[in-house]
Amino acid sequence: MNEQLKKAEERMNRRIDHLCTEYSEIRAGRANPAVLDKVKVDYYGTPTPVNQLAAVSVTEARTLTIQPWDASILRQIEKAIQKSDIGINPMNDGKIIRMIFPPLTEDRRKEIVKDVQKIAEDSKVQIRNVRRDTIDKLKAMKKKGELTEDDLKLAEKKTQDLTDKFTKKVDKISADKQKEILEL
Repeated sequence: MNEQLKKAEERMNRRIDHLCTEYSEIRAGRANPAVLDKVKVDYYGTPTPVNQLAAVSVTEARTLTIQPWDASILRQIEKAIQKSDIGINPMNDGKIIRMIFPPLTEDRRKEIVKDVQKIAEDSKVQIRNVRRDTIDKLKAMKKKGELTEDDLKLAEKKTQDLTDKFTKKVDKISADKQKEILEL
């Protein structure tokens, strides 16, 4: 029983980590190096993340600079950023690439908030799926005689408490991200 609850908590924690990663990749008007996490550059035939090929830093609130360790790949990094769906055109001065994040319009902020809410709702659905899977496993254990009726009820309550705890975490993380977007 306790093993099933531990596994459920681990799976729910992974979902929270994934949610935070998804939120870090949302472009919210501020320069954020995480927007480049999914951008891969063809480096000697191997798709390589930008942060492994260059120093990525925020020089001002809305400016991201990318300084490659190997100057010969500057053009490839620029092309990879242009091909990505970031929506920002990089500026190459021959030594570094600058990405200037434009301020967001009110309509765009509202669209981003809707996306944030949808991601949060998807996370809550996945957390509830973990709850359902855990309860199904617990019922199977009862059927095999590994759990008593009282143990099953207790385990179901603990599983529900765990689900409520993680759902509240998702709500808090989502509310913080929405606040961040609307206050820029």
